[in-house]
Amino acid sequence: MPHGHGHSHDHGGCSHEATDVDHALEMGIEYSLYTKIDLDNTECLNEETDGQGKTVFKPYERRRDLSKFVQSDADEELLFNIPFTGNVKLKGIIVSGANDDSHPNRVKIFKNRPKMSFDDAKAKPDQEFELTRDSRGEIEYSPKVVTFSSVHHLSLYFPSNFGDETTRIYYIGLRGEFTEAHYHGVTICNYESRANAADHKENAFDGVGRAVQ
Repeated sequence: MPHGHGHSHDHGGCSHEATDVDHALEMGIEYSLYTKIDLDNTECLNEETDGQGKTVFKPYERRRDLSKFVQSDADEELLFNIPFTGNVKLKGIIVSGANDDSHPNRVKIFKNRPKMSFDDAKAKPDQEFELTRDSRGEIEYSPKVVTFSSVHHLSLYFPSNFGDETTRIYYIGLRGEFTEAHYHGVTICNYESRANAADHKENAFDGVGRAVQ
């Protein structure tokens, strides 16, 4: 279920401001997974302008910056293919758009399915959420941690909005834990330095991840 990040305020002015600042700093740290995205290989299908989709992955404190956004082109659908530079345990998602009918009303989430197409997105997602209009970036959706505990590639499919011809998104925030990818192929070279590398190459990369594809 979506929930807002609310917090209580003291009546004193100083503690009131301090609480707001502390909360913003805390959220900025928690929503830092955008720094672990392989942006060079990130793609957004049906974006109106090439490269627009990548701009919605930005610091939490810039989530209300309306100068950077992605808008759909031919219809209201948008599909993001997001590879990470390691493994992620995904714990929270924020989707922020305009306070109008261009805001997406649903997201379907797929893990570890690189290069998804719109045809692929017709498959059953690992999880999906009905979205609420959120122009301030305050509503968090909580994926099932068990399902999204080892994610090296995330696909977000927005099939529809609240009734507009095109969809617009200003910010997508991702919260969770990040683990660096470890490549065991190097270890194989260390203790079998005279072995034929070709004999081991396929197996070595098979075990560690398609994260490098």
